[in-house]
Amino acid sequence: MSSGSSGRSKKKSIGFRFAWNGIQEVCRTERNFRIHLTAVAVVVTAGILLGLSPLEWAVIVLICSLVMALEMVNSSIERIMDYLAPEKHPMAGLIKDMAAGAVLVASIGAVLIAFFLLLPKIVDLLS
Repeated sequence: MSSGSSGRSKKKSIGFRFAWNGIQEVCRTERNFRIHLTAVAVVVTAGILLGLSPLEWAVIVLICSLVMALEMVNSSIERIMDYLAPEKHPMAGLIKDMAAGAVLVASIGAVLIAFFLLLPKIVDLLS
């Protein structure tokens, strides 16, 4: 192997380490992220118990990943705005509200998807 390829490998592992650090930070500091993580755990547990199909799992993983990623982007935007405009500024507040709105839209979609996929299985189980 050339030294160039091991240099790329080291850069990739450093990039992964920084990304993992970001995930740990948001887990430690963001209550809403932990709430979403709990919701994901509940849905995954329900999916296991109800025997979701591979396609249903794909939909669940996709929407859960979207919500979690948007929550991290929202947290980043909030921190950036707090850094750039530590004093209350109407535009900073609006930007933060819009980012939070994106998470809300995805979360509502996730709840609807969970109901569409899980509710019929729960009804079948109860009948």
